[in-house]
Amino acid sequence: MPLKGKRAVITGSNSGIGLGVARELARAGADIVLNSFTDRAEDHALAADLAKEFGVSARYIRADMSNGGECRALVEQAGGCDILVNNAGIQHVAGIEEFPVEKWDAIVAINLSSAFHTTAAALPGMKAKGWGRIVNVASAHGLTASPFKSAYVAAKHGVVGLTKVTALEVAGQGITANAICPGYVLTPLVEAQIPDQMKKHNMDRETVIKNVMLERQPSRQFATVEQIGGTAVYLCSDAAAQVTGTTISVDGGWTAL
Repeated sequence: MPLKGKRAVITGSNSGIGLGVARELARAGADIVLNSFTDRAEDHALAADLAKEFGVSARYIRADMSNGGECRALVEQAGGCDILVNNAGIQHVAGIEEFPVEKWDAIVAINLSSAFHTTAAALPGMKAKGWGRIVNVASAHGLTASPFKSAYVAAKHGVVGLTKVTALEVAGQGITANAICPGYVLTPLVEAQIPDQMKKHNMDRETVIKNVMLERQPSRQFATVEQIGGTAVYLCSDAAAQVTGTTISVDGGWTAL
């Protein structure tokens, strides 16, 4: 249990990548704080299930990641954290000229500004302990671009930049900051898109995945939430104590093109 006794706060973690990362950190022994903007019985049940399955402490705290004050309050309500995983994110696709201003503002707030606020709230406690791990879930779009995703690409590039600055500011203090850059990951949200894509392109499931959805991912395979979680566990381990200020791509070769 390499992370036993460490508290991890994972934003946007009641499903998808965030929940996958939380599960792998719990498997490694970390106590878990789940988060999203809802406050449902099933959200709290997820935390209870994690605690029971892995024998760790787990709780759920509602906080809206579009609100800087709530981002900072999340860390405070958690009692601080040893591990901070900034995962919360949303997407909208449109050309720049037609891109709704409110969507731009929301994407930048949730995908980028939230990471600034949670990091600012978490760092004093990490510095006091002389140990901390900040893992920002960026994207292949933090390193490259696609048309019609201006806000998302800008925000994810910003996350990579914030990661580098954070790493430099805390270098030598036992704290690291790194970004994971996934390509397409098989989450429930992506899984739900497959039938529509099959109908749209008149293709079977395997063909639409390989030739449409994963066209830019050379492996032609989705990454899994477990693989993203395993990468986060590595970045939190002693083996990665000198890995800081960098990106790790889990994208099937996308950014090698």
